[in-house]
Amino acid sequence: IPCVGLGETDMAAVDSRDNLLGISWVDSAWIPILNPGNVLDYFSERSNPFYDRTCNNEVVKMQRLSLEHLHNMTGLEYILLHAQEPILYIIRKQHRYSQTQVTPLADYYIIAGVVYQAPDLGSVINSRMLTAVHAVQSAFDEALSYCRYHPSKGYWWHFKDQEERDKVKPKSKKKEEPSSIFQRQRVDMLLLDIRQKFQPKYIQPKSGDKPVPVEQVKKEPEPTTETIKQEEKESAKNSQQSSSTKAPPEKRMRLQ
Repeated sequence: IPCVGLGETDMAAVDSRDNLLGISWVDSAWIPILNPGNVLDYFSERSNPFYDRTCNNEVVKMQRLSLEHLHNMTGLEYILLHAQEPILYIIRKQHRYSQTQVTPLADYYIIAGVVYQAPDLGSVINSRMLTAVHAVQSAFDEALSYCRYHPSKGYWWHFKDQEERDKVKPKSKKKEEPSSIFQRQRVDMLLLDIRQKFQPKYIQPKSGDKPVPVEQVKKEPEPTTETIKQEEKESAKNSQQSSSTKAPPEKRMRLQ
């Protein structure tokens, strides 16, 4: 399959054609005298970027023939499709194959002397779809900007109106917990698991004492309930005896 390359002039022509939907052209000298008889002459001005010099209109114009000779020619041509004086004129660009067979290529409308290219259906649908997708994407981006997340709280929405309300309301200082119940319980479980796996080899019974191996430390027997009751009874008897041995209060002389 042969490859066809485009030169610099062809690339410039393609770029200019692709950008024709976003430009307009006007010649203020023609606006007061514009009518259906000379609108094609106005459109065929050399400064008009929408006009193609290789069309049959240019050949007829150079030979000073009437526009009726266009029906007997084949190739690219421009015709006046619709006229609504004095403000609207529609010109069609088409390719003629015979006197009865033509293919429309593009339409141009002139409003108050300003020439625009009418967009085709594909360009209109593409533009509307891009506009809709941009609006949806902007909505998602804005919604995402209001989303907040914190490990202890989870997800929540934070809107700008809420910030204004918070500024108006007096702020009450809330003590934030350093960790949640779930985090504390989870940490305790992990520490207990680590302690069971890696038990200490030395233990310090009191502060300041030397660490002693765990094997040498003997557990002291816990006091039974009977010994606790006996100790309570003895402490009660001792308190009674101490109260009975106290001397009576001294009698003071009354002054008359």
